[in-house]
Amino acid sequence: MRSTFDGVTVRLYHLADEPGMAGATTLIYGTLEEAIRLAASQPEEVQAGLFIATDNDVIAWADLSDSL
Repeated sequence: MRSTFDGVTVRLYHLADEPGMAGATTLIYGTLEEAIRLAASQPEEVQAGLFIATDNDVIAWADLSDSL
């Protein structure tokens, strides 16, 4: 992910990995700090399908959480 700051507005969303559950579900539009807090509070099976999108990049929550 490109450099950013904790107050930047991001979209935290979940991509379902189950048949018949295609598509993205937005959990929050908010600051990166809020998105990280919300993502970390989700059950492990939900965290596996979480992504954070900034205005110029998308990163899987699993990749980001490993570096925190």
